[in-house]
Amino acid sequence: MARILIFGGHGKVALLLEPLLVARGDTVTAVIRNPEHEREVADTGATPLVADVETFDLDQLTNLVSGNDAVVWSAGAGGGNPSRTYAVDRDAAIRSMDAAAAADVRRYVMVSWVGSKPDHGVPEDSSFHPYADAKLAADDHLRASGLDWTILGPGTLTLEPATGRIALDPAGSGEVPRADVAAVIAAALDDPAATIGRTIRFGRGDEPIADALRGLAG
Repeated sequence: MARILIFGGHGKVALLLEPLLVARGDTVTAVIRNPEHEREVADTGATPLVADVETFDLDQLTNLVSGNDAVVWSAGAGGGNPSRTYAVDRDAAIRSMDAAAAADVRRYVMVSWVGSKPDHGVPEDSSFHPYADAKLAADDHLRASGLDWTILGPGTLTLEPATGRIALDPAGSGEVPRADVAAVIAAALDDPAATIGRTIRFGRGDEPIADALRGLAG
């Protein structure tokens, strides 16, 4: 059993992740911005914690992270506003990593996207560029943080039912159900030996999730 803090606790992936973790005995705290979402988060078995990570400074985030065994970053600005995208997806994410280091919470799982790499190919005049740029900066900071990190890069997210199976390094957009992304996060937390220090890009596939991750340690 572990104490796990999830940033972005009311997101579609997080709401699917929380009951998975609670069911296996973890104590889950879900950080949310809007108090109107407390009931929906609590219904998953997680404990909602209202905090605006966009405005929290390092000391506030360090206090928030302290006492947990692992951090999952599944927060995001949701696009549409470049300034807020950078403020949340890059700056707040980086502060949360620094806070985890300051609080000696070593395990950190970042939910990124399959194309987060220097040659992502998103043109600067694309509305998607601020997100791609912000996620890359956050991922790079995490790799250099000294934390026990895992970066998960799912492809295009869908609302289809979970399959329990993935393909690593998928071709194309790598479509994958959000429910399977949640299952990959849970499995990564459960298998640190195979996933720490790895960037794992995945999409829908045929290999059971636990087997796919376990194979990374081979």
